[in-house]
This record gives sequence, structure tokens and C-alpha cells, in this order.
Amino acid sequence: MPTHARLGALGGINVSVADVDVNFTFNNPALVGDTLANQASAGYLFYLADVGQATITYAHDFKNAGVLTFGVRHVNYGELVGYDASGMETGSFNSGETEILIGKSHQVGVFRLGANVKGVFSNFAGFRGSALLADVGGVFIHPKKQLVAGLVIRNLGFVLNEFSETSNTDLPFDVQAGTTFKPEHMPVRFSFTIYNLARLGKAYDDPANAADDPSSLDKIMQHVNMGFELLIHKHVNILAGYNSLRQQELTDVDGSGMRGFTFGFSVRIKQVECVVSRASYSV
Repeated sequence: MPTHARLGALGGINVSVADVDVNFTFNNPALVGDTLANQASAGYLFYLADVGQATITYAHDFKNAGVLTFGVRHVNYGELVGYDASGMETGSFNSGETEILIGKSHQVGVFRLGANVKGVFSNFAGFRGSALLADVGGVFIHPKKQLVAGLVIRNLGFVLNEFSETSNTDLPFDVQAGTTFKPEHMPVRFSFTIYNLARLGKAYDDPANAADDPSSLDKIMQHVNMGFELLIHKHVNILAGYNSLRQQELTDVDGSGMRGFTFGFSVRIKQVECVVSRASYSV
């Protein structure tokens, strides 16, 4: 799930859009520099069914510590109906997950390094789990050209509390890398990100289509996310993205339609910016 609207419009994964949006600390802690100090953001994602995600992010410039970024993300899965092992209904219950983040970055010449410490807490029908995680990332920012390259190691850590005595939680460890650049005479900014690098060779294979295995190109593209920003005005951008893995996962007998493609726009009026995005999960 994308953590914020701009990321959702750019395909859902990005590690190299630097100093644009304080929310990118969730993707790579090195993307939030001193220029975003004292900026705050709040967002809400209307996901599938009754699932919703609320996000609050703030970067504060402390006198001694410098700029620290704080983030809270809560996913509410809505009201679900429970059943026992025999299939008898046991009533409804609520479930959700919360992530609390503190991030810090440090500039060294054309490089910026950053780290996040995250506490993650889950509750499903009274079964509770928690974990302590960390992200470590870095970016290279070209001193003259609009070119940024980023690398992040996400979700290093360990489980604090398992859901039950028999559960064995698999943390979503990942390595991601990418670049964002704007050609000098074009009003377009491009982003290319490769992800799931910790699971190379493990491609999604549609279980409903056993006769057609993914091609070599499909396997490569499942690790690629593309984002595009049309810079119409200093304060108005049109956003678009494409995620091949999402398109392949959601393809049905009628074709994939617009699944995998995302769109959005951003508008800034004085000190307030509004970003709206849209992703299609059905025809």
C-alpha cells in the first residue's frame, strides 16, 4: 500500500524523489533534507472494500539534533466477520495495524544518508503482534543537474511479540534502488525504481494460468516501478506511474485494463499543497 498520495500516483514505490514531500521519509529516510523542516502533512487512502489508511508526518528542526522526521501510519481493515474451525460464525471484530516512525538524515557533500526507527503494531481479533524495524538509505544529489540516485535497505529488525505460540512472522525485508531525473529542456521528471531485490528470481506466476509461465521480460519487469511528473507550472504537476507486478497480479480473463497504471495531480496554493491520486484495481 502506498503511504501517501504522491507516491500512489507515481506507481507506489520510489526511493529517489528528494526534498519534495516530507512523506517520502516512509520510503527512504534520506529523501527528507533540511529544506523540508517544519513541514507537516496529513493524508488518507481509501483502499479496497472498507480498508482505509491514515498518515500524519512532520519534520521539526531541533536546535541541537537538527531535523528529525516523525510519522504515524494507521491501517484500519474495518469490521470483519469471524468463524471457528467448523465454519460457525463467531461474531464480528475490528482489526488494524499502526506504524510509528522517527527518522534522521545527514548531508555530506553531494551525498545524504538517513535512517528510520519504526515500531509496528498489529491487532487482529485480539491476536496482537509487534516488531521493531529500521530503514537505512542514502541518496546522491547532483550539484548542478536535476539528478538524484537513491538506495534503501528496508525493514531490518526483529519481532517483539508474535501473534500466537505457533505463528512465525516473516518481516518484509527489501532492498530498493532508483533514480529520478529531469532532462534540461523537458518539463517532465522521470523516476525508475527497482525493488524486491532481496527476492530476485521469485516471480509472480498466475495460478489460474498454469499453461502460460511468465516470460523473462515479465520476470524482470516485476521488479521495476516507473513514475512520471509533468511539470505544468511551478505549483501544478500531473503525475502518472506504472507498476508491472501489480498489473500482472490483477490480470483476469478479460485482460488487465488499467490495472498497474496510476494517475494524480498536485496543486500548491501559497503554503498549502493538495495531492490526489487514483489507482485502478478493477476494470
